Amino acid sequence: MIASLRGELVARDATGIVIEVGGVGYRVGMSTLSLASLGELGTELMVFTTLIARDEGMALYGFLSTREQQLFEKLITISGVGPKVALSALSSFAPNVLQQLIHDEDAMRIATIPGIGKKTAQRIILELRGALSTVEESATTTQVSSRGTAQAVEALLGMGFTSAEADLALQEYEGPDVDVSALIRHALKRLGG
Repeated sequence: MIASLRGELVARDATGIVIEVGGVGYRVGMSTLSLASLGELGTELMVFTTLIARDEGMALYGFLSTREQQLFEKLITISGVGPKVALSALSSFAPNVLQQLIHDEDAMRIATIPGIGKKTAQRIILELRGALSTVEESATTTQVSSRGTAQAVEALLGMGFTSAEADLALQEYEGPDVDVSALIRHALKRLGG
């Protein structure tokens, strides 16, 4: 199983990227929110990956956080939700927002995701409502949560970024989370700004 890839971003389109690792290019499907937070071609990046083998072949899906990956893996266990629909869900809502919608049993908003109807939205809520607490607990190490982070998010929103872009850009920050200017510099570097 390929658990993660670290290499050079050599290509990108609307559905994923090609990351070159040791001279081999891996095609990796990603959510549009993750794609939006990647740097320029030629930069090095690391993605967590899930390999899915089906009759028609194998596909590799990539994630910038373990929270996003675990939510994807939970979604594809639900009848009627395949990898493309799961990526569509993660493209429509940031992982923390989607988890909140499931927790709040907001079937109407979940049903706005392309490929998910009202019945599938209700099934997602029914099957994942209790299971998501384990996703939240295991993902806390990849999330930065503090007053400094809130100030950094507010600054990024003021620069015109969306809340989903700000959330993704602040992930994997490895410094003191009270240093707001360092948080903003980290986010802008990841956003390519």
